Order: sequence, then structure tokens, then C-alpha cells
Amino acid sequence: MRDQVEIGMGRTAMRGYDLDDVEIVPSRRTRSSKDVSLAWQIDAYRFDIPAITHPTDAVVSPASAVRMGELGGLGVLNAEGLWARHTNVEDKIADVVRIAEESSDLEAPIRRLQELHAAPIRLDLLSEALKQVKDSGVTVAARVSPQHAEELTPDLLAAGVELLFVQGTIISAEHVARDGEPLNLKRFINDLDVPVVAGGVGDYRTAMHLMRTGAAGVIVGFGQSRAATTTQVLGIGVPMATAIADAAAARRDYLDETGGRYVHVIADGALSYSGDIAKAIACGADAVMLGEALSESTESPAQGYYWTSAAAHPNMPRSEIVGFAGTDADLEKMLFGPSSDPYGTLNLMGGLRRAMAKTGYRDLKEFQKVGLMLRG
Repeated sequence: MRDQVEIGMGRTAMRGYDLDDVEIVPSRRTRSSKDVSLAWQIDAYRFDIPAITHPTDAVVSPASAVRMGELGGLGVLNAEGLWARHTNVEDKIADVVRIAEESSDLEAPIRRLQELHAAPIRLDLLSEALKQVKDSGVTVAARVSPQHAEELTPDLLAAGVELLFVQGTIISAEHVARDGEPLNLKRFINDLDVPVVAGGVGDYRTAMHLMRTGAAGVIVGFGQSRAATTTQVLGIGVPMATAIADAAAARRDYLDETGGRYVHVIADGALSYSGDIAKAIACGADAVMLGEALSESTESPAQGYYWTSAAAHPNMPRSEIVGFAGTDADLEKMLFGPSSDPYGTLNLMGGLRRAMAKTGYRDLKEFQKVGLMLRG
């Protein structure tokens, strides 16, 4: 029974735990990190590392998506972002960064992002961006919002998208809209020939509902980071350790319900350090979405600045534009080192590999069984 806490007369709340609240417990066995595999596979697509880019223009360009794929991960381009709306996107992002650096008005860079996103989506630009990824030979993935999924997906598939991410702050099995037909994810997914990853979710029930739509993967969280302001704006929060464990429980029950259909759990949020990634996998995630953690790489379009796609919402932005001290590290060093940083912001996959080795586990599925302990 989930722990219920009384917060006032007649009102209770469920207790939830963040990744900072749990620690990985070593077992009686250790092994060499050379014997550890970080390989991960969803549907027919195999990756050397369980790392996916959070689909924000601050981190993902066609070029950085290609580089992520070459390094064994998956780059996800935002199909509703700047690459689908403008030419010379690097200059547009540089303008946003310049305003963030020079203006004393903290809202000025957000207003500039909103202006840039007010331009209509141009399918020719979107197709061109995706073609750059496709021509490189890596897996092509793109993100759409539930509101525009049905409208944009045919063009995305025509452009070569192999994995489709239907992603919003919070997503349900049926997105209801008063002024139009609701997006029925089950019907939508069944009509497609490509795997669909959907989210974010924060609890067992919603994760189970999305799994029953036929989704190949479920995203847990909404990209919580130092930039995200969803909790302040909407009052909605996702305690990631609990949410990942709940989604993993839904995955297990759905596996039993269907007689063997496995749905992947992807953690998206509160992943700043390599230890956070290790704890997310330990709680039950199959892979992680990295945004803020990659923002300082030399390949990131915003060059050390970070925001989520919700920063450009025309009426209610839910992300700041945050700058981080540059590391002069490329994406390969961010993921694989070597590192002189003692805090886990570089060599992210090396940190995960070492955590698995120190606790004696050979692969990601085994590592999901590692012992966990709550902080005192």
C-alpha cells in the first residue's frame, strides 16, 4: 500500500521520492567495468548507450542529432522547433543567447523565443533538417506535441522518421480538445508503421494507459531541470524515483497482461549528473533523456545555455533560459570522458558503467534489480 500522509483534516497526499532521496546499495559482487554492457534496444533499433536527447533546440540540431547517433545514442529533433520554422537557425539561437547575456530584463530572451516560434512551421525546412540526419545513416527520431501529432506525422514519416516521440508536459491516452477531434493515441499508434514513444507521465495508472495504446515506450517526467518552471507555473511536479518505479511496475504488469509485450520506460528529468542516470536506471528506467546535462557540449546549438521547448509557449512559458559555465567538452567527452571533473557532469556513461561494475551487474536489465536505500 502506498504511503499516504495526512496533510490536514480530511486531506491526504501520497509520499513520493526524488532521485536525490535514494542511494544505490553495493552488493557482495563487483566486476570489471570492461565487462559491463550499456546496450539498449527498442523495437528494431539498437543503441550502444541508453541516452536520448531531450528535444529542445538548445541542445539538438540536425548536426548534434547525427553526432549523438554516431556515438551510440539517439538524437531527437523537435519537429515544432526552430529548425522547422527558420533558416539560419544558429543565428537565431545566438540572438536569444545574446539577449540572455546582455539584457537586464529576464523576460526578454523568452519574448524573443516566442517571436521566433510564432513563425509558421515550414514542411520544406523540417524535411531538410530530417534529411541531414537520415543521410548520415543514424536512426531518425522526431518529437511532436499531442496537439499537432496527427497533422505533422504524415510529413515526418515521408521525411524518414523511424521513431516518433509524442511528447508534452503531461500526456494521456486521449488528448481531449473542445474545438476539434481528440487525439486518440491507440487509434493513432495502430495506424502507424513506426514505433511511438509517448509521455510524459508521473504515475502508474497513466503509464499503464499509455502502454495499452500500443506505445513502444513511455516517457516519465517532463524534463525537470534548473531551467524548467512547470512546478512554479502549474503546481505539477514529478518525484522521479517514485514515478520511474511506478512506471516500471506498470511495465511488469502490462508484460503479464499481454503475455510478453515489453514497453520501455524512459526517464526525462532531474538528470544532471552521472549518478542521477545510474539511479534512474536502478529505479527501473530502460533509458534516459538528457537535456541540461548535455547543454555545455561544444555541439549544443545554444553553447552552454539551456531551455526546454515549453519556454516558447505563446501564453504560458514554463522554462527559463539558464546559462552554465562552459566546459569546452565535446559530446564524446560529455558521454565517455576522460574527465577531470569530480562531480559527475562529464563522462556520463562512464559513471553509469562504473556504478554497474561496482555493484556487480552486467547489463541494464540486471541493474534494475540493484538494491536501493532511502537517505536518512
